[in-house]
Amino acid sequence: MTVSRKFDAVIIGTGQAGPSLAARFSSAGMTVAIIERHKFGGTCVNTGCIPTKTLVASAYAAHVARRGAEYGFAVNGDVRVDMKRVKARKDEVSGRSNKGVEEWLRGLKNCTVIQGHARFQSSHTVVVNDEVLQADKIFINVGGRASVPGMPGTRDVSFLTNSSMMDVDFLPEHLIIVGGSYIGLEFGQMYRRFGSEVTIVEMGPRLIGREDEDISEAVRQILGAEGIQIRLNAKCITLAKSDSGIGVRIQCDEGPPEAVGTHVLLAVGRVPNTNDLGLDRAGVATDQRGYILADEQLQTNVPGIWALGDCNGRGAFTHTSYNDYEIVADNLLNGDHRRVSDRIQTYALFIDPPLGRCGMTDAEIRKSGRAALATKYPMSRVSRAVEKGDTHGFIKISVDAETKHILGAAILGTGGDEVVHVLLDVMYAKAPYTVIQRAMHIHPTVAEYLPTVLSKLETFA
Repeated sequence: MTVSRKFDAVIIGTGQAGPSLAARFSSAGMTVAIIERHKFGGTCVNTGCIPTKTLVASAYAAHVARRGAEYGFAVNGDVRVDMKRVKARKDEVSGRSNKGVEEWLRGLKNCTVIQGHARFQSSHTVVVNDEVLQADKIFINVGGRASVPGMPGTRDVSFLTNSSMMDVDFLPEHLIIVGGSYIGLEFGQMYRRFGSEVTIVEMGPRLIGREDEDISEAVRQILGAEGIQIRLNAKCITLAKSDSGIGVRIQCDEGPPEAVGTHVLLAVGRVPNTNDLGLDRAGVATDQRGYILADEQLQTNVPGIWALGDCNGRGAFTHTSYNDYEIVADNLLNGDHRRVSDRIQTYALFIDPPLGRCGMTDAEIRKSGRAALATKYPMSRVSRAVEKGDTHGFIKISVDAETKHILGAAILGTGGDEVVHVLLDVMYAKAPYTVIQRAMHIHPTVAEYLPTVLSKLETFA
């Protein structure tokens, strides 16, 4: 096939990095082709952040309504959730973002929007809809999807993933979630608050295994208090049809050997959407899991090809994908020298109350061998949390004993996903923790307690 059109840049995928990169190139006078084979906006807009957090908000409203007596009001009758209306609200919010991304791209000067499945023909050419596009610069931003493990029974019974959950407009009687990490926990609490019975099955000895043990345990207690059944150490999971629905056979240290529910959600990780891009024709290298290998500036092993977002294995969050765009754009257009290693790991778990995390975990600090100080403060002593009637969780912060720089923090509690940024910004400034300790914050907030928490630093154990 001969080349049909030539561009300065070709971008494959419209997740968080692609559209912003197209806009920067467009404003710089470059000609750009951006290709999308499914829904504009990628995971975040269509099956991730925006729709799920919209569902979380609906679940939170129902939860607070049921607790009305604690706040001094009454709701006549039971709180009944209309899942069709919940889904319609989610679809409207998500659809608005999806439409906004598409309209934005189609309105850019010098930008050609193409819908179709892109595949590499060579290191400088891409085939889409039987048309060959050529560019000296090609950017891969194809995201990822739910991993479907090869556990016994997945071919025999119906199951849900985070994507197919977006089509659910009914209330599962008993939702069994395989996977006790971020996606599984958010859906678990959400559907429990909608009114489903929920069982979470985790192969590991604790929930969210990458977190410190005290966080895992606190999250388990929060979910358990809402009536969610949690089964840990499930070493051999099998799905099978049951007279009353779907059975999940489990080998656990405690509890019955099988959990029977009406629906199963698999939330056991993600895989990159790289298997059908023809990467071998371009010579682009991947690891054993299919993630594209990229260097500190997101360049692949092939000159002129970059990998951004979830498909490069350097972060599976919307904010890391957007930061990938910023790194690439600044380096190419501003002559900067930004690197992936410049950023500080940070993310949130959006259960209620949320977890905000930044920097190193306790385990990472111990492994580093550095001298550190640490502090931990219960949310039950934070007046803002008491006033809101949500005292679950704690604030914990670790700092370098010599430099006084903040090493890491976890805020599990009301406002934790926002308050953590106070610490994060000081970490980026490479300023000592005393900057926060001596700052005056607004009362009554959670952030105002950070100076108090930091005044209680002790030798890290």
